[in-house]
Amino acid sequence: MDTSTLFRLDGRVALVTGGSRGIGRMIAQGFIASGAKVYISARKADACNATAAELGPNCISLPMDVSSVEGCKALAAAMAEREGSLDILVNNAGAAWGVPFDEFPESGWDKVMDLNVKSPFFLTQALHGLLKAAASEDRPAKVINITSIDGQRVNPWETYSYQASKAALIHLTRRMAARLIQDRIVVSSLAPGAFPSDMNKAARDHAEGVAKRIPSGRIGVAEDMAGAAIYLASRAGDYVVGETLTVDGGIVNAGMGGSIDG
Repeated sequence: MDTSTLFRLDGRVALVTGGSRGIGRMIAQGFIASGAKVYISARKADACNATAAELGPNCISLPMDVSSVEGCKALAAAMAEREGSLDILVNNAGAAWGVPFDEFPESGWDKVMDLNVKSPFFLTQALHGLLKAAASEDRPAKVINITSIDGQRVNPWETYSYQASKAALIHLTRRMAARLIQDRIVVSSLAPGAFPSDMNKAARDHAEGVAKRIPSGRIGVAEDMAGAAIYLASRAGDYVVGETLTVDGGIVNAGMGGSIDG
């Protein structure tokens, strides 16, 4: 057995939505370090372009708003203009909304559910042809949905649509996996815990306080997220189908209570 290339992504093409910052950027950077050519997409073109410039020549910016089906189709068309196949799709773009129960608005429900559940499905559908073109028995294509520990357990924050959306995406991952494995496309998900990002300001701005409530004693860092994503994207993860890999320092499975905004 040769394990030297087990976690390598040489020659593979990846697309990471929400790739300009936070978890998406961590994953893109890890993929590039493992040899992949990575396209990143984000709604804000300036941020997307700046991140691509920082991550180097193997990172290409494709700004797009994937919150609508039209945006998903437009991103897929832009990819098809540049590549004849797609080895790895990371559905990372997401949104959250926190408002007390009696005030929670329909707009906060629809925005979150559309971007967090609807868009991963329809972007994968739009890229199905490119994914199939990359897939083979020896090297399946990969779709990695970024979910959250908030889809696995209830936290005290009144982020109703966010928590529902992530639970839905975890189950949607299983359903998509059951269908797409027929095309040699492996679908899985990553459920992050407390990583510093604009979406998780508690972990970003109050890392020491948050770390006290995590069994591992610290918040997540870029290597934690990159390592998990590389595992699922590479040969190492080819037989992991429909699974959700929890990357949270033990909050869900080794925790003793308390609250973390993941």
